[in-house]
Amino acid sequence: MSALGLGLIAAFAWGFHDICVRYVSQKTPLMASLLVVFCTGLLFHLAVMVGEGGFHPISIKASAYAVLAGIFFLLASLGLYGAFQRGPVRLVSPIIASFPILSVIWAVLRGAEVSPWQWAAVLAIVAGVSAVAYFSDDSENIGPSKGLTILYACLSSLGYAGTFAFGQLAAEMSDQLPATLVTRSTAIILLIGVITLWKLPFWPGRHALGLLILMGMADGLALLCMVSAGSLADAQYASVAASVFGLLTIVMAWAFLGERMTPPQWLGCAITFCGIGYLAV
Repeated sequence: MSALGLGLIAAFAWGFHDICVRYVSQKTPLMASLLVVFCTGLLFHLAVMVGEGGFHPISIKASAYAVLAGIFFLLASLGLYGAFQRGPVRLVSPIIASFPILSVIWAVLRGAEVSPWQWAAVLAIVAGVSAVAYFSDDSENIGPSKGLTILYACLSSLGYAGTFAFGQLAAEMSDQLPATLVTRSTAIILLIGVITLWKLPFWPGRHALGLLILMGMADGLALLCMVSAGSLADAQYASVAASVFGLLTIVMAWAFLGERMTPPQWLGCAITFCGIGYLAV
């Protein structure tokens, strides 16, 4: 499978995850919810490793990159949960969805060749996702915490770019399964430290547990796809495709929750998938 295809699978998984975040973050402790999602993702990943016999040693350098990816992954997740808890999709999603630009810049700095038309396709995808989010329902009040919401979204965008950059570097040097295991374990250890330091609850409550487990499985699949793309050609386009998760969150809300989609939003969808189609050629 191509890096673009893996990115699209990750986008669908994260789209499902994020529409659940919109529901869960309003009713359960944020850090406890994230810990359940992380631990479920880890168990999902271990099951994949057992099934594929993926327990292979990795080098110290690859481990270091995987640890850095774990730090950025925790930053991305905390920013995403915090942003969706505070602000509406139309404010949060365009900012988070800008991370592919950072990923492509990073790829160029490492020597990848990106043509002007490919840059145009990347920008079209980001613009399409942003349009879908911007023209979403204006009934939500952004509220007085707009500045903090934007900060959380920016941290999430930076975190995702760093996660994929360092995670894919680790995957280039070793098998992606043990590299992702290190990434996930790092994020969990750091999150436990944050919860302990701030004396926050570890238990999210029984009522949310089933949904959090499903979210963890989706998150585990998405991160596995993104790191696995590191060993493929044009790995940076996995990040571009994955950025569509914000658009898919809104489309799934239209399909399953009955939220309204406006003509400008459908136009944004068309622009986004035209950009993806061009990169896939």
